Amino acid sequence: MRFVAIKGDRFDGHDFVDTALGNGAVAALVSEGRSAGPGRIVVADALGGLRDLAIAARARSRAFIVGVTGSVGKTTTKEALRVVFEAAGATHASIKSFNNHWGVPLMLARLPQEAQFGVFEMGMNAPDEIRPLSKLVRPHVAVITNIAPAHLEKLGSLEAIAAAKAEIFEGLEPGGTAVLNADHPQIQLLLDAAQAAGVGKVVTYGFSRGVDWQIVDPQTAAEQSFATVLHEGQSHALALGVSGRHMLANATAALAVASIAGIEPAVALKALAGFGAQPGRGQRTLLGPADTPLLLIDESYNANTASMTAALEVFGSIAPSGKKVLVLGDMRELGDEADRLHASLAGAVQSSGATSVHLVGSHVAALAESLPAGLVASRSQGVEQAIDTIIADLAYGDAVMIKGSNGVGLARVVSAVTARFKDS
Repeated sequence: MRFVAIKGDRFDGHDFVDTALGNGAVAALVSEGRSAGPGRIVVADALGGLRDLAIAARARSRAFIVGVTGSVGKTTTKEALRVVFEAAGATHASIKSFNNHWGVPLMLARLPQEAQFGVFEMGMNAPDEIRPLSKLVRPHVAVITNIAPAHLEKLGSLEAIAAAKAEIFEGLEPGGTAVLNADHPQIQLLLDAAQAAGVGKVVTYGFSRGVDWQIVDPQTAAEQSFATVLHEGQSHALALGVSGRHMLANATAALAVASIAGIEPAVALKALAGFGAQPGRGQRTLLGPADTPLLLIDESYNANTASMTAALEVFGSIAPSGKKVLVLGDMRELGDEADRLHASLAGAVQSSGATSVHLVGSHVAALAESLPAGLVASRSQGVEQAIDTIIADLAYGDAVMIKGSNGVGLARVVSAVTARFKDS
C-alpha cells in the first residue's frame, strides 16, 4: 500500500502521513517542504506526482480503455461495464465514484500492466474539468450516459452541461468511438461536438427510434427488468436482476461497448443477467423477519430530476404488505431553478403510491407545497432532526426509499434504519 498526500477542500493528506506509514503504507508521496522523515518520496507537488504515475501507467498499458461520463447513470454504467469485461478478461475499474481531479489519476495510476480492460468514470461540476481527465485516460471509447439538470448552478443550462460532458471527446485515442445515449434533447449538440472533435465513429443507443442499439418492449418488475435490444438486424434478449428503464439503458450502453471491444453479445448478456444495483444507487435490502421484512431501497448517493423520476417510477412498481414511505432530500447544485425543479417532482411522487413522505433540506419545501398536505409526514432542515421521526413511521412489512444528493447526508438515515430493523 502506498499513500499520496493530496490536499483537498476539507483535509490535507500531509496531516496523515505518519498515520498512513504507521498503518502499513510502504511509502508516502508528499509535496516538497510539507512532510519530513523516512518513507517519504518528495516531489514538487503530490497531486502532480500522482498524475505522472497515472501517465506512466497508461503509457505501458495495452488494455482496451473506456471513459464514462454523464449527468446520471455513469457509475451504474461503469459497474455494468466492469461486470461485462470481467467475464472476458482481466479488468481494472474505478472504485466507488472516484471520478474527479484526484480520483481519476489515482485509479489510472493503479491500472495493472496485465489488465485487458479498463473502465474509468469522469465527473464534473464546471466547464474544463472533464477535458484534462479524458486526456489523461486516453480512452478508446467515450460513453455519455445522459444529459440532465445537474450542476445547473455553475453551468446555467442543459446545453452548457452537454458541452462540458462533450469535453470527453478530446481525449479519445485516434480512431476512437463515442457511445451516446440518444434519449435527450441535447443529442444533436453531442453529435456536433463529436464531429468537431474528429471522433472516428459514433454509436447511439436508447429507446428512441433509429438509434444503433434500440431498446424495445421494456418490462420492469419489482426486482427485474427485461427488454429486447435491436442492433444491425439482430435482436438480443436483455434480462437484469434490477428494476427500471434507466437500468436497461445503462446495460445497453455496456452491451454496445462490449461489441466494440470484440466481446460476443452472448457473453455480455450472461454477465449482465447477474448485474445488480449498487449501494446508494438503488440497492435493496430486506430487514427483519422473513415473512414481513422491511424493504429498504438505498438511493442516497445522488439526485437530480432525471434520477429522481426514474427512482420514483421503480418505487411505484413495489407493492409491500405495509406502507410505502419516501424519504427525499434536496437535489443540490440546481441554481436559480432549484425550487421549480423540486416542485416539478410532485406528480411523480404521487404516482409512486407513497403513503407518507419525509422531506429533508431547504429546497424540498417547494415540493412540500406542491403535494397534498396529508402526504407530507415531516419536513426537516437536516438529517439529525429527521432520523427519529422517519424511524417512528416505519414498521416491518413497509417499503422505504431514501433518495437525495450525497451532500444532504441521507446515508445516515440508511444506516439508522438498517441498525433499527436488521434484527427480527
